[in-house]
Amino acid sequence: MGETVTLIATAAMGLEAIVAQEIKDLGYDEVQVENGRVVFTADVSAIPRANLWLRTADRVKLLVGRFHAYSFDELFEQTKAYPWEHYIPEDGEFPVVGKSHKSKLYSVPDCQSIVKKAIVERLKQKHGVSSWLKETGAFFRTEVAIHKDEVLLTLDTSGTGLHKRGYRVGQGEAPLKETLAAALVKITNWRADKPFVDPFCGSGTIAIEAALIGQNIAPGFNREFASEAWPFIPLNVWDDAFMEIEEKANYDQPLDITGSDIDARMIEISEANAKEAGLGDLIKWKQMQVRDLNPKQANGYLVSNPPYGERVGDVPEVEASYQDLGTIMGDHPSWSVYILTSHEGFEQHYGQKATKKRKLFNGFIKTDYYQYFGKKES
Repeated sequence: MGETVTLIATAAMGLEAIVAQEIKDLGYDEVQVENGRVVFTADVSAIPRANLWLRTADRVKLLVGRFHAYSFDELFEQTKAYPWEHYIPEDGEFPVVGKSHKSKLYSVPDCQSIVKKAIVERLKQKHGVSSWLKETGAFFRTEVAIHKDEVLLTLDTSGTGLHKRGYRVGQGEAPLKETLAAALVKITNWRADKPFVDPFCGSGTIAIEAALIGQNIAPGFNREFASEAWPFIPLNVWDDAFMEIEEKANYDQPLDITGSDIDARMIEISEANAKEAGLGDLIKWKQMQVRDLNPKQANGYLVSNPPYGERVGDVPEVEASYQDLGTIMGDHPSWSVYILTSHEGFEQHYGQKATKKRKLFNGFIKTDYYQYFGKKES
């Protein structure tokens, strides 16, 4: 058992509970859900495991300090009191970023400067350095976040955001973040032995995330993380984490996943993205209009992020596609349908009120996730 750390998995608004459940599924029980984040305490091995396995979190941050500060002197002294030398080596590079909301210390540049100075003084003292710190080594993105005078000091263990899976070689005009696509799948109770369709697949993100979930492939298998170079995390901890994702992947799990789109170019992009994800021919891709959708099996799942009609000229076409989809799925009552859209008249055009709705954000766009539960056929 290694040292205990407190980690923060950041999450888009509305997805905190999904992220919390993922963390619990990894075996970590000390979980606290807050707005936009999930805080949990675990062994240091949770750093690589959380980065590799969390599908719906944006980042994993190491919590160094949490306190209240009402003056710059308090911010400096309390920041300096934490054991930064345990995490950041003598040559570590640690730029400080910041944000402040509803706090007395509202000047973000000043807060960043003070935190930087406090850490520098602490590191010089503890590492026995009298001159400038070189900052030529491993990268430690440091953040000071202040909300209602409460200060959070964190180190970003992820580096690039976790939505950057490494498989997206092409995308459309308004690509869905991989983390949100994974959440759309996880909110359903789809299992790998059931048919899965996305009739507005765009660059294929939802179908690809479903395939990764279906075969239990860790979403971070194809990328690197900033904390891989951190000296205080033993190398064997990362080796064990990578070995675990390989052992738990079920590459032999058959899948019936189809992505379709009216745009032939998007089908080509989807195929390229799936190939980059190592899924090859595992997903079927088709160029077709939604009105040509014709499910052949029962008890399937349709999960999609169709056009919203954001541009006025697109509205009639978008509403017609909603109507076509509702007509088709009305003839397949055993199918469960999940649609993400900002169009407030979706249910009217689809022709049926949703069994359940969930408010989510697609970037900065407020959306509803309309959920229609199928009546299972034996």
